[in-house]
Amino acid sequence: MRIHPAYHGFLGVGWYSQLDPSRLDPGTKLRVLRYAVEKYGQRRVLEALGVSRYTLNRYLNKRLEVPDERFLRLFSSGLVSRSEFESLVAASDRLRALGILGEDGGIDYGLALEVLALAKNDEYLKNAILRFVAQEFREDLKKMLGLSLAGVKLEWSEDFEHYLRERKKRRKVLTEEQLRKYRNLFKRELEGKELSEELVEQIARHKNGWLRNVFRHYIRYLYHKRRISGETMAWILEVVPSRSYKLDIRVYPINLEELRKTLEHLRQNHRGYYALYRLMLESGARLEHALRMLAVWRPEEQVEIPGYGFTPRLVCPEQGFCRYYLGLREGNKPCEWLYLAKETLELLRETELLSKQLRRELVTRYAKRHGLIRPKYLRKIAWQLMRKTMGYEAAAFAQSRFGELRVSERRYSDLLGETDEKYQKYILHIFNLLFAS
Repeated sequence: MRIHPAYHGFLGVGWYSQLDPSRLDPGTKLRVLRYAVEKYGQRRVLEALGVSRYTLNRYLNKRLEVPDERFLRLFSSGLVSRSEFESLVAASDRLRALGILGEDGGIDYGLALEVLALAKNDEYLKNAILRFVAQEFREDLKKMLGLSLAGVKLEWSEDFEHYLRERKKRRKVLTEEQLRKYRNLFKRELEGKELSEELVEQIARHKNGWLRNVFRHYIRYLYHKRRISGETMAWILEVVPSRSYKLDIRVYPINLEELRKTLEHLRQNHRGYYALYRLMLESGARLEHALRMLAVWRPEEQVEIPGYGFTPRLVCPEQGFCRYYLGLREGNKPCEWLYLAKETLELLRETELLSKQLRRELVTRYAKRHGLIRPKYLRKIAWQLMRKTMGYEAAAFAQSRFGELRVSERRYSDLLGETDEKYQKYILHIFNLLFAS
């Protein structure tokens, strides 16, 4: 962009300071002048150019060409902005005016390289150049760089944790247990390593499916942060398989004698765990949800349930049972209501478990040490017994298996009432099976 140095003092140095109007054809300069006149009127333009009305009319009627120094005053006075100039003048004409493109179509490579050098300090220009190169010269770029992953270091961070919890597509990581598992695997196997083709191949062959999963999540995170390209991400996800799931048939036979022995042992030796096992068996809830209910026990708190209305968390109808609203709807493992017998509720109060924090590892470890049924199997046992006595839909609702049901807000109250009605049969059934002498 060239302008005679004599003009710099008068015009000041702006975006137009290197513009060479002599490289623009008269028609282009006239178009810019007419734009300024239409926008601001002849009086403002006369003041900016410092000419008479007669001279301005001669410019507008093509009887006299606009001198270069007068033309530049349209920009120095602020009548025509940079964006307006770019919209009025064709790209090829702008390149000629900047001196990058000659009249014969030749390129001033020195100036062109100077423009590219400006990208180091201009984020917008840098991104524009990168997008253009990626779009127009993708294959050439790949040949030049290959599939280079150098310089990308794998590091666990709070930002990555936030991505797993909030920004990740599909199933987000919502439990602290799952996050801790990913974090430990990452720290042990990936922390501090540099992304490379060798590492990708190594992870692809790794037998630990959870490691492959967290690695795939991190690759998507890197793409989300624009640290790797879409092509690189696609190649890595193609090479590294996700954790596979075996869809085999598993049989969990109900050994009532073993269940009786477990409950009897707990009744005599650990009344707290006995009450907890009764809660899981009667509700069909997972251990983590049963412990969550105990920890956040707020029976009088009023909650609003879509499709049902306001209700206290703890509801105890006259039929001899209660239900507590936990309200976990999000994630892979929802849990809304926990059903339990009134007798079990009194037992929980006697053993002072309510509003108490218990660690699930301690419960499982105790069961293993004494040869008892593991807590995780109680939900499966309850599911089989509930289906026989309550029917499929009521049993699924009681255990918050909403993925197997279509629970609209309009139908919520109907299913809740049906489950309340049929739950009495389930309580009587397990009492006859396990506690009747």
